[in-house]
Amino acid sequence: MYAFSSSFLPSLPSSKLLSPAKRTQSYVPVLNAYSHGTEEKPQNVTTTAKNTPNIPNSSPQPRKVAAPAKIRVEPTMCTVIFGAFDDFINRFIDPPIRPSVDPRRVLSHNFAPVDELPPTECEVVEGSLPLCLNGSYIRNGPNPQHFPRGPFHLFDGDGMLHSIRISEGRATLCSRYVKTYKYTTERDAGAPIFPNIFSGFNGLIASTARATLSVARILAGQYNPANGLGLANTSLAFFGNRLYALGESDLPYSVRLTSNGDIETLGRHNFDGKLLRSLTAHPKIDPETCETFAFRYGPVPPFLTYFYFDANGNKHPDVPIFSMVRPSFLHDFAITKNYAIFTDIQIGMNPMRMIFRGGSLMGYDQTKVPRLGFIPRYAKDESEMTWFDVPGFNLIHAINAWEEDDGNTVVMIAPNMLFIEHVLERVDLTHALVEKVTINLKTGLVKRDPISTRNLEYGVINPAYVGKKNKYVYAAIGDSLPKFTGVVKLDMSNGECREGTVATRIYGQGCYGGEPFFVAKEPDNPEAEEDDGYLVSYVHDENTEESRFLVMDAKSPELEIVAAVKLPGRVPYGFHGLFVRETDLNKL
Repeated sequence: MYAFSSSFLPSLPSSKLLSPAKRTQSYVPVLNAYSHGTEEKPQNVTTTAKNTPNIPNSSPQPRKVAAPAKIRVEPTMCTVIFGAFDDFINRFIDPPIRPSVDPRRVLSHNFAPVDELPPTECEVVEGSLPLCLNGSYIRNGPNPQHFPRGPFHLFDGDGMLHSIRISEGRATLCSRYVKTYKYTTERDAGAPIFPNIFSGFNGLIASTARATLSVARILAGQYNPANGLGLANTSLAFFGNRLYALGESDLPYSVRLTSNGDIETLGRHNFDGKLLRSLTAHPKIDPETCETFAFRYGPVPPFLTYFYFDANGNKHPDVPIFSMVRPSFLHDFAITKNYAIFTDIQIGMNPMRMIFRGGSLMGYDQTKVPRLGFIPRYAKDESEMTWFDVPGFNLIHAINAWEEDDGNTVVMIAPNMLFIEHVLERVDLTHALVEKVTINLKTGLVKRDPISTRNLEYGVINPAYVGKKNKYVYAAIGDSLPKFTGVVKLDMSNGECREGTVATRIYGQGCYGGEPFFVAKEPDNPEAEEDDGYLVSYVHDENTEESRFLVMDAKSPELEIVAAVKLPGRVPYGFHGLFVRETDLNKL
């Protein structure tokens, strides 16, 4: 009955999960057993490490983490009975045949989940941490609490925050789950209970079976969907003197960092009852007004709803957008001084396709023409909403946007996802081409110019330039998607038909990172140059199975590493993060 549970998988040392010689691009299936205890402060042991081209060599005595045995939870009769039905569905009705939802493949290598890690001191193994990095870099990502019973997409993993707190040149790492309603319910039950939204509904028979099982669990009192189904696994945002862990399928979860670097979940936040459903994982914060602009989207009308928060975090009324006539996968958006800009791409929700043709609720629509929608930032309704067709322009993430020509022209920077039909199943077949899109709001003329021909995603800028013209973009290199081999710096002013890359940092053979984040040296200095700061990111060495925190000089031509911190625990590949300064942490 619990054949797919991690409790029944053999215990394998991490060194035996996949040796470097056995690694292949196609991801060798690995039954990745892992415990769920809380990791204790590591003890020093002697190991040897293999040098890599650009990641500094390991110290001879890295700290290793030992986790105590997990406290077993005695399952209730409901858990046992419903678990048996779940196993029947996963084995005989809808087994995880496709590699994209096979948990043995999806959760292999450094995508495998890790245990929680209490605040643990780190070792700076190269250079020194700049004194201006006084605060915490926190990155969110999926980390399933229980090994999946059946089909599993990475988007369905429980959210885990990996925070490295820096003070006076010293660093402390902490990894904690966001204590969502889903996480705590399944922790107390000792087994997975909630359905996997991205991977659990495939075809009529499987969808009906899993929906029936979910209804039975609800009626039996195993969980209450009114308390939220979200994972809080995508990103973080700091506004209104609160820090939130975000996942676009639910309300945000308020979190805080303690004085010793630990992470606490304060709870699900509805802004005094004014936010009843969900919040995008990519709200935009205007650095001048400190207002936060956001939206939600869903499978029922209105498919898109826009709203914003004032500088104190008070939510303003919803603006439903009924001109979004079909449910679309609307993951990100952009703002300018006067507008919020939304995208309607060729990935959308199609229940009929799922029922009659099988596959996921999300799917590709080749007949749809992508478009961009503009609405005034302080609109009371959608009467001034304007849409422009932009054939072939499919973005998942927006980088920035600004106005020119007295507000008559808007420029948007974003990666255009080529071959987007593969984005949910075979992301390795996609190519993200960073483009500069210019829209004349008076004539409707749209012009597109590529900034770089490389495969680049997770583009970021200096946060002080959100909504206004910027010169530089920093993006992760997706040569080995879904892993990233390095980071580049792009210059938006290089002109048309010229490669915009002006600096590159490749992490080295077998070393992969994720989204970079820009931290300004002098955030309160209006005269500071736009690129005067540092890029920070977690990087994992698959040769030595070690993770590091890198600090790179954003102004240098090679994005020079100014500090490398060896982490006391493995940090899996994840999604989005941010740096919160100590002065802001003290407000939590």
